[in-house]
Amino acid sequence: MNYKEALEHKKESLKTADESVLKQYHLMISPANKDESKEFIDAFLENPDQFDDESCKKYSSDGLYEVISFKKEEE
Repeated sequence: MNYKEALEHKKESLKTADESVLKQYHLMISPANKDESKEFIDAFLENPDQFDDESCKKYSSDGLYEVISFKKEEE
């Protein structure tokens, strides 16, 4: 999906997600390409405060995205 579609999908997912899930998981837009997605997630994990929804655009070579979730690391 393109960025606009992914953003809408994320917004819908946030509306319907249980609060406990949102506390335990990151929900974010990521490049659809798996190699680019891995690079994006690795960079995000190094400094999450530096990322917002549009940050994924810097990592995508084809403009295709997906909404992903993954467990937050224990603090």
